[in-house]
Amino acid sequence: MNQSTPVTDLKGIGDKTGRLFQKLAISTIGDLLCHYPRDYETFGAPVPVSEAVPGQVCAVYVTVTAFPSQKKVRNLVILNVSVRDASGAMLLTFFNMPFLKKVLKPGGNYLFRGLVQSRGAARVMEQPKLYPYEDYQKQCGILQPRYSLTKGLTNQAVQKAVRQALSLYAFEEEYYPSWIPERYELISREEAFRTIHFPEDRDALSRARKRLVFDEFFDFLLTLQKNKDLAAALPNNYPMYETADTVRFLERMPFSLTRAQKMVWQELKEDLGGPHCMNRLIQGDVGSGKTIVALLALLMCVANGFQGALMAPTEVLAMQHYETITSYVEKYRLAFRPVLLVGSMTAKDKREAYGRIASGEANLIVGTHALIQEKVSYRNLALVVTDEQHRFGVRQREHLAEKGRDPHVLVMSATPIPRTLAILLYGDLHISVIDELPANRLPIKNCVVNTSYRPKAYEFIKKEVASGRQAYVICPQVEEGELEDVENVVDYTEKLRSALPADIQIASLHGRMRPADKNKIMEEFAAHHIDVLVSTTVIEVGINVPNATVMMVENAERFGLAQLHQLRGRVGRGEHQSYCIFVSAREEKETMERLEILNQSNDGFFIASEDLKLRGPGELFGVRQSGEFAFGLGDIYADAGVLKEAKEAVEEILAQDGDLSLDRHRLLREHAEKASGNGVDFRTI
Repeated sequence: MNQSTPVTDLKGIGDKTGRLFQKLAISTIGDLLCHYPRDYETFGAPVPVSEAVPGQVCAVYVTVTAFPSQKKVRNLVILNVSVRDASGAMLLTFFNMPFLKKVLKPGGNYLFRGLVQSRGAARVMEQPKLYPYEDYQKQCGILQPRYSLTKGLTNQAVQKAVRQALSLYAFEEEYYPSWIPERYELISREEAFRTIHFPEDRDALSRARKRLVFDEFFDFLLTLQKNKDLAAALPNNYPMYETADTVRFLERMPFSLTRAQKMVWQELKEDLGGPHCMNRLIQGDVGSGKTIVALLALLMCVANGFQGALMAPTEVLAMQHYETITSYVEKYRLAFRPVLLVGSMTAKDKREAYGRIASGEANLIVGTHALIQEKVSYRNLALVVTDEQHRFGVRQREHLAEKGRDPHVLVMSATPIPRTLAILLYGDLHISVIDELPANRLPIKNCVVNTSYRPKAYEFIKKEVASGRQAYVICPQVEEGELEDVENVVDYTEKLRSALPADIQIASLHGRMRPADKNKIMEEFAAHHIDVLVSTTVIEVGINVPNATVMMVENAERFGLAQLHQLRGRVGRGEHQSYCIFVSAREEKETMERLEILNQSNDGFFIASEDLKLRGPGELFGVRQSGEFAFGLGDIYADAGVLKEAKEAVEEILAQDGDLSLDRHRLLREHAEKASGNGVDFRTI
C-alpha cells in the first residue's frame, strides 16, 4: 500500500464507511495516516467527589440518589441526575440523552468521566461519559489517541483503520542526508508515524511530533526559498508612476491616512516603479487600514493603463469588496472599471466577465481563486492583491505567468506574527507593517470568565440584540464526539435557542457546510436577518459586519492568543461599543493568566509576542491556530524552535547544492518535487 491507495481498500471499510471518512477529507491511506490525533487522554484512577477540581477532567465512582429529572426546552431534552459518594454530592447534566432515564437507577453505582464545573458551591459535570467499571480500569494509565470525528464514525473505528494502514503501508526511504537527523535528533519518518498515533509515553510522542513538524516546516521553507529565488530574478514588466488619480482620491477621502499607512504607501510606490517585480506583504491588525492602501496601489495600476486583480478568500468577502469599490467609483469618480468573478456565477455571467477582461474594458477584477483557476484571459494584468489567507507558491506564480508577464504581487494579512517568525515564514516577501489603528476606532472591552458566567453572558447578548445589535458565539468543534469536553456548534445552537427568547434569530455556521450554504448564512448575517451566529473559527476570515458588537468564545483555553485576537477582530468594526467574552472551561491559574493578556491589550503584535513567550513544545495539542499556513501538525508559536532548525537545514543544503542535483540529494529532490504538490522541478526553477 502507498499513500494514494484508497482507504476503502482496508478491511472493514466499505462504501458507506468510506463516505464517512470522506467527510473528514480522508480518501486515501496517506490522508488517513496524516489524520493525526487531536488529543491524547490518560485515564486516571477515579477520585472522591470532594477532590474533583473544577476545570479538570476526572472520573468518579458514585451512587445515583434519586430518579433523574427531565425537562424539555424547545428541541432540547435536559436530564439532571443527582449522585454522591462517601465524600460529597454532585449533579450530572445530560443533553438530548433521554434514554439514560431508564439506564440510571436510584441506588445504582456507576462510573462517570467528564469535565468538572462549579455552579456556586455545587460541583457539576455536563455530558459526562458512562463507563463499565472493569472497562475503565483496563484503560487506566494508557495514552489514548482521540481523533476528530464525524457523526457515525467512532474513535475506535478510526484507531482500527490506522492500525491496519500502519501494518500494510510501505514507508519511503529516508530522504534527508544523514547529518540532518543526527544534528537535530530526528527519529525516522516510519517510527514517527507509528508513534504519533500510538505513543508509549509523552517523551516518545514529543519525539514523533518533532520529526513530523520538522518535515512540514522543511518542505514549506524549501519551496519558499525556490519561490524567493524565482521572484528575485523577475524584472518589472509593468513600471508604474504616481498620477493625479491617487492624489485626488487621498484629498477627497473623509479621513487622512495614519503615519503607518503613509509609510507603507510610499514603499508600494517605490516597488511598483522599481527595477524588480513587487512581491510584498502588508501585515496589520484587523481594522488598521490595509485594504485602503492596497486600493491605492490598484488605482495607480489602472491609472497607468494596466489591469489589476483583488483576490479574496470567500465569495461573500469578494462581493463585499466589489460593492465597496463600486460605491467609491460613483462617489469619488475613480478610474476603476470593476468586474466580479466568482465560482458560483452562471456560465452566461462568467462569459460576459471573461469578454470584458480579455478586451481590457474591465481594468479591475475582483473575485476568489476563480481569478487564476478559471479560463480567464487578461489583456495586461500587472498587479494581483490577495486578501487574508492566500499564500502564493510556485504553482500560483506559474498560473499568473501564463496569464500575463509576471505581474506584481501584494499579499495582505491580519495574522499578527512576531517579526522574528514573519522573516522565516514570509522569506519570499518584503514585509510592510501597519502598526497603528485609525484614531476613530473604539477599543473593544474584554472579559475573561469561567462557565458559571454563561447566564449573565446570555442576558447581555439578549440586551444587545434588543438594542438592534448582533453577536457571534464561537465553539471549537462542529458536532459532538470530535473532541471531548468542549462545546460544539450543533448542540450549542440548540442550547442557545433554549436560553434566549424565541424571537431572537439564531443560526449556525461551520466549515463542513457546502460553500453555497456558508455564503447564504454569511449574507443573511450581514443583512441582519440573523441576530446570533454560532460558528467555528471559519468566521476568522469572514465579512465586515459593523453591526456585530458581541463576540463570545467558548473553551477559549483551547485557542492560541493570536487566534483569539483574530476572532475578536470580527467585532469593533462600527460606531457602537463592542465587547468580547472569553469563556474558559478550565480555571487553573496559568490558563486564566494567559487569557488575561487579551484583557490587557488590543494590540495584535504585542499579543502574538506574548503568545510566543508563553506557548512551548509542551503544549502539543489544542485547536489549530496558524491557519494562514497549511501545516497539519506544526504550530508556528509552539514550534518556533523547530521552525528555526528547519530554516537552518534548508539554507545549509541549498548553499551546498542549490538545485539539489548532486547524487546524495537525489531522494530529497524527488521528495521535494512530490511534496510541492505541483510537479515543481527543482533543477529548472
